[in-house]
Amino acid sequence: MTTTPYSTPQPYLHPSAWKGEDLSSCDDWISHLDAGDVAELDSALAFVKSRAIQIPNLSRNDFVIPGLAKKLQAVLLQLEEGRGFVLLRGLPVGRYSKADAATIYWGIGAHLGQAFAQNAQGDMLGHVRDLGANWNTQMRARGYHTRSHLPFHNDSTDVVGLLCLQKAKSGGASRIASSAAIHNEFVTRRPDLWAVMCGPFCVDRRGEENAGQKPYYVTPCFNHLDGRLFVRYNRTYIDSAQRFAEVPRLSPLQVEALDLMDALCNEPAFHLDMSFEPGDMQFLNNYVVLHSRGDYEDWPEVERKRHLLRLWLRTPGFRRLPAPFADRNADMTGWQQHPRPPVFDASEIEVELAH
Repeated sequence: MTTTPYSTPQPYLHPSAWKGEDLSSCDDWISHLDAGDVAELDSALAFVKSRAIQIPNLSRNDFVIPGLAKKLQAVLLQLEEGRGFVLLRGLPVGRYSKADAATIYWGIGAHLGQAFAQNAQGDMLGHVRDLGANWNTQMRARGYHTRSHLPFHNDSTDVVGLLCLQKAKSGGASRIASSAAIHNEFVTRRPDLWAVMCGPFCVDRRGEENAGQKPYYVTPCFNHLDGRLFVRYNRTYIDSAQRFAEVPRLSPLQVEALDLMDALCNEPAFHLDMSFEPGDMQFLNNYVVLHSRGDYEDWPEVERKRHLLRLWLRTPGFRRLPAPFADRNADMTGWQQHPRPPVFDASEIEVELAH
């Protein structure tokens, strides 16, 4: 497999190119809900319940939160043009049923962008919960079905959001890193490997291909369009694509580039840790932020187990995407044709692994 650089290596000079060591002593990346915001959310929830409007048919026009909507526009600006991440704190999630909390979360997400299906089953609202899966041996299992450490990666849409319903007994902290800052480190430290990262890599679809598609797709890790940087990175899926005989073997330079990517993500200077409390909502721009999670110990009681809800959002500022993303986006467009309403019974959630 040959690698062709997109252009001459240049740093991406943008607010999203931050280092964790520069942000760990501040908390201005946290946006707080106040009593007025919560009152608006309660009112909007009551309205949609009175009209029996269900996910995924609930739109931003149904979920009226005029004051909070202005705050969410600032959140969206930070996601698309700023640092690329925000933690929204202050939702008193304990006062709601899981279904009601999900409705509020969906309504907030609808003011940021359009929700998109997250898997071949058409799930529009994902459950991040330990289902006892082994994602190293079960190709249809995903890391969020486990309580294992998750290496740095990003998801296949503009913005990923998480709402914490229940936190773990211990561990499970979120760790994020600016892929824009890491891109710039490649430019400075190893421009030869920057060129490798701008070349094609095969990425495993892990059994979620649509009819007629290959079981893997091809994309560079570093992509550029309209003066913007778009990073797509999942080392686990790049490595697992090597199981297909038709996929070219990773070259020594590709392995070296991937190793450097992993090493930089794990350097304390680059990443930022944050703990989730119940009610916290984390939103990340997938193109400039990578995320990871530590392993965790869970509670034995089913009702106390760590449980997060996940949204994948398409936001208005990313109407144009790099051409190599078209193949993977076709997957989600196919999944979107049969959107599945969320379920909240633990036994129904576990059925996901049977698909």
